[in-house]
Amino acid sequence: MKRLLQFFLLGFIFLSVTQSEAQTKTVSKDSVVQLYGVIMSADSLRALAQASVIVEGTGRGTLSNDQGVFSIVVLRGEQIRFSSTGFKDKIITVPDTLSGNDYYVFQLLVNDTVNLPATILKPRPSREQFERDFANTDIPADQLEIARQNTDEATRRILAATLPKDGREAVNMQLRQQATKYYYNGQQPPINLFNPFAWADFIKAWKRGDFKKKKY
Repeated sequence: MKRLLQFFLLGFIFLSVTQSEAQTKTVSKDSVVQLYGVIMSADSLRALAQASVIVEGTGRGTLSNDQGVFSIVVLRGEQIRFSSTGFKDKIITVPDTLSGNDYYVFQLLVNDTVNLPATILKPRPSREQFERDFANTDIPADQLEIARQNTDEATRRILAATLPKDGREAVNMQLRQQATKYYYNGQQPPINLFNPFAWADFIKAWKRGDFKKKKY
């Protein structure tokens, strides 16, 4: 009984597949249409080369040649989109009541008007205006100039004095402070306010411009 049921199921599946393939072949053979024609502009009847002929909802399509002629295989009832740069798109439907398998189309595309933004023309400035604007133009520094400014000696001194120190520098400074404290233990540490060498270093730094505000 079990074997008989298996043979019955296999026979049913075979008949269903055979009938489906036969119907598919019949439908495909009757619905296939060779669509061909010419695409031209509506105003001057100029042939449109490289115009797109796309079947809507599918990945099928083609392009017209230099004379605007095209040819593509489609199915009855499908929608065809004609498009070209500078023209409005046009969609047609392949009729379902064709007596044969050929369908000719003489498709005209209308120009698509594109409104561009208005352009304001101004007179050329005088020599005095050009020199004034050129002299007052703030040109930003390029990468090379920024690198040169950052590697300047005065800039490096300011960065070294203002940027926070990392762990190694902080430990070294703390050790130096402790060493200085132990060195002057039991006596008065020197005050740089009355040190002529410290004042000489301050005057040199001031002349170099170390205290001027820099642009980064």
